[in-house]
Amino acid sequence: MDIFAIGLNYKTAPVEIREKLAISEDQLSGLLNKISEVDHIYEVSILSTCNRVEIYGVTDNLDESFERILHILSSYSGISKRELEKHIFKLSGREAIKHIFKVSASLDSMVIGEPQIVCQFKDAFFKARDEKTARHILTRLFDKALNVSKKVRTSTGISKKAVSISYAAVELAKKIFGDLSDKNVLLLGAGEMAELAAKHLASSGVKHIFVSNRTFEKAVQLAEEFGGSAIRFDKLFEFLPESDIVIVSTGAKEPILRKEHFIEINKLRKGDPVFIIDISVPRNVSEDVNDVDNVYLYNIDDLKVVVDKNLEERKMAALTAEMMLDEEVHKFENWLNQLKVAPLITKIRSYADEIREYQLDKLFHQMPYLNEKERENIDLAVRSIINKLLHRPTIYIKYKATKENKEFYIDILDEMFSPKWDLRKTREKSKKNKTSKKD
Repeated sequence: MDIFAIGLNYKTAPVEIREKLAISEDQLSGLLNKISEVDHIYEVSILSTCNRVEIYGVTDNLDESFERILHILSSYSGISKRELEKHIFKLSGREAIKHIFKVSASLDSMVIGEPQIVCQFKDAFFKARDEKTARHILTRLFDKALNVSKKVRTSTGISKKAVSISYAAVELAKKIFGDLSDKNVLLLGAGEMAELAAKHLASSGVKHIFVSNRTFEKAVQLAEEFGGSAIRFDKLFEFLPESDIVIVSTGAKEPILRKEHFIEINKLRKGDPVFIIDISVPRNVSEDVNDVDNVYLYNIDDLKVVVDKNLEERKMAALTAEMMLDEEVHKFENWLNQLKVAPLITKIRSYADEIREYQLDKLFHQMPYLNEKERENIDLAVRSIINKLLHRPTIYIKYKATKENKEFYIDILDEMFSPKWDLRKTREKSKKNKTSKKD
């Protein structure tokens, strides 16, 4: 049995290919079951996000499984197999396991350390489990992948550093104020990044959000989204003294907020700090505002410096995480290889049980005076001896199963316990042949 991963992602395919293959919630069950019905595929799960469509599974014939999956994906998406093959990746064994671990730990994401993939990964597993297309091996694999993901996040802190402009703004606000629950926010303009920053601030539990925009209707719409208040653009200076955090993103060609404004505001605020995020290009807040006591001004370049520094720290954390992953992949490979020798261990134990039953039947026939309790005690003693005798060879087989030349040792033991080496049965067969010849 081999674990495999096949699919495409933002590294292998452009968005126009990915969007054709995107799998909606109501189509996922049908596709899961269709792939699980393919000969040689025993388990399967599908992860579909905006950046990837990847299929993970268990098979005993990689080439045939890859070919059939490719055919199914081509039929589903309307993309020719020839075109799909240009963008599809195919992994098996150790490479597939490591890829799955990297995806769950957000080390394969477009933004390293982004947390959304963990929930998406969980949902993909739960769906496959509910559809009964993920069973023993994939369940173990996904459980391990999620444990690895948690270990990476807690050990490296890879997700803690802000790597988006809007989120970096919020992190800076927290550094200045600490608790944001008693802070008011003024959103000046309706730029996309400013709006995202306001959303992050709202989720951080700020007290209230004011929205001012040249188009008042737009201000009303955004204010309703945040549960805040819309104010007319010509009234914004009346609300500035009440605002602890000001996010500016307008289309103005020159500064709207100047040093003299904040000198007056500083008097009214009695020294309480003001945090200003100017995400406008060109800038809408004059640079000399930073000269006013207790006023902290950051523009988009300042935030980008924070983001770039955090990205570098995430990359360093990712290197540490990669080493952790290699160790966990090795452990899972060992478990999988030991699982493969389970039938051989069962075969050896079955052989031992067959001998036990044969010898006990013979003994009990010769000693009919033994009561039930005595027979049970003898049976337990024999079982204990067998378990002790088989313990060492069982450990030996499991150990050898994790080594490169495992097939050599496994084949020897497999042949050793094959029926052709059962000398007792061979002798019985020989006796029967001699008897028949005499007759």
